[in-house]
Amino acid sequence: MLSRRESEVMGAVFELCAGKGSCLVSPYDLLGALPSRRRYTAERLDAILHSLEQDGCFDLISSDRKGEKVYVITLRPNGRAFRRSGVQMRRAVAFRIALSVAGAVITFVVGLILRAAFS
Repeated sequence: MLSRRESEVMGAVFELCAGKGSCLVSPYDLLGALPSRRRYTAERLDAILHSLEQDGCFDLISSDRKGEKVYVITLRPNGRAFRRSGVQMRRAVAFRIALSVAGAVITFVVGLILRAAFS
């Protein structure tokens, strides 16, 4: 399970790779793709990228291109399935909420039936 920040960074990486499976991206391009309200820094982004690499989402190689730091990111199967896992998580939450509502309705109806039977 990814934290909110990790999920946002993984979503940005997924969008920048855009179906190619790998991409060459600078930290500033990545920071531009992230929500500005979180105020990510280059150091925090680097730490999040390395933790996502350890989680098995992608392979990360840091490199220099004309004096500028760039990342070579190659998505692994876990990273390619990022969008699908988000949809599955939302579906599971919706199912649990629906199950809770159904249980509450059934409990209410059974309570009404028992009250009518014993009064």
